[in-house]
Amino acid sequence: MNARLVFNLLGKALGIEGILMLPSVLVALVYGGGDWDGLLIAAAVAASAGFLLSFMVKPRNENLRAREGLAVVALIWLTMSLFGALPFYIERAIPRYVDCFFECVSGFTTTGSTILTDVEALPKGLLFWRSFTHWVGGMGVLVLSLALLPHVGAGAHHLLKAESPGPSPGKLMPRIGKSSRTLYQLYLGMSLLMFLILMACGMDWYDALIHMFGAAGTGGFSNYNMSVGHFASPAIDFVIGTFMLLFGINFSLYFLLLRGKFRQSLRSEEMWVYLGIVGISVLLISLAILPGLGNWWEALRQGYFQVASIITTTGYATVDFHLWPQFARCLLALLMLLGACAGSTGGGIKIVRVTVLGKSVAREIKRCIRPRSVVTVKMDGNALEEETIGQIQVFFFAYLLVIALAALVVSLDGFSLEVNLTAALATLSNVGPGLGMIGPTGNFSSFSDLSKVVLSLCMLIGRLEIYPILILLAPSSWRKN
Repeated sequence: MNARLVFNLLGKALGIEGILMLPSVLVALVYGGGDWDGLLIAAAVAASAGFLLSFMVKPRNENLRAREGLAVVALIWLTMSLFGALPFYIERAIPRYVDCFFECVSGFTTTGSTILTDVEALPKGLLFWRSFTHWVGGMGVLVLSLALLPHVGAGAHHLLKAESPGPSPGKLMPRIGKSSRTLYQLYLGMSLLMFLILMACGMDWYDALIHMFGAAGTGGFSNYNMSVGHFASPAIDFVIGTFMLLFGINFSLYFLLLRGKFRQSLRSEEMWVYLGIVGISVLLISLAILPGLGNWWEALRQGYFQVASIITTTGYATVDFHLWPQFARCLLALLMLLGACAGSTGGGIKIVRVTVLGKSVAREIKRCIRPRSVVTVKMDGNALEEETIGQIQVFFFAYLLVIALAALVVSLDGFSLEVNLTAALATLSNVGPGLGMIGPTGNFSSFSDLSKVVLSLCMLIGRLEIYPILILLAPSSWRKN
């Protein structure tokens, strides 16, 4: 393990985090809040720690291999969450550090789960930082680092590869730094467009930024206790719902569109499966809740927004869907598991993996009927290697295993099976709200410290797609060659 290089990169990321806290200081000053000093102190602490690590720990070489790439990704997400929690703790807005850590992990991993019982009680600057972590974490902390620091070494593609929401290296451009900047240009452009449209719908600049951060990063933090339901506006519901779905699509497809490769972008099988699942789910949920509403338009409006919010793992809410019929709630829980497209800002298992798993099942059925037949699994017209299919199957098993183990630990708190399972599912899939007391009108404050730590790890494991955290915990990863 090239530990010196790992800690050097960690220092650079912490320096960037210190800079990223400064806009929240300005917001606090604009609104005259007393939270500016806590944010400034936290920014100085993060920047100082980053300076010490990056300038005092000089790597002997910049040969970054796969295991260093995975380890540095896990370390940066964990450490940035630890330092990012400081503003809440310094200001005593959240008195206990474990709760501060939970809230910040939820922000950076774009989960949206919260321990806050009264969101609106927090100062404007802290609320801005809380939501800004969504936007930073949406495209990926490491993608941002590579965009700003493209000289990290020849093995930098391992960093980008470990950042699960980003497309695989080489999909966009041969140079890592240029690819990272292209991703952020697309991300920034779509975010700016959403911000302007929300302003046109009647939001002020602060509310528009907060909800743009949450939708772009598919995180779901709001500055209102009622989430998006606070606005009671069909136009705002439609805009946020549509942009959540757009941010749930692989960003490499947008790049292809900008390059004029329309046919190639429209051949994405994953995108059409994703949109098909959305359409069918909206129809089924609308039919399920129609008897209680008696209005087709309202049923479609609620169904569209909540399906968009859950499948993209954003977690915004306009209604308390825990009160919906059992069928609708079960369907939403299934959407939590599926998640959005690979290469998007969404979480979950990802539609491409689910599609491959479904085709694998269909292939086994055909083999049972015709044992001598040769059937290949294809995506976008290309045959998949058996190794790739096996990796997806292992990932799916590991995903379910983490949910089961996390739910088992959380069950020590004595809550219902529904709460335990959806708490593990909602945090691992980076959705945010679950069912029961952790539904859209509830929170995670009642869980024990042990459960909060376990659920925080679930958020990190889900955001980094399991393996980077396991690599970090494996003793063999830190041995010298």
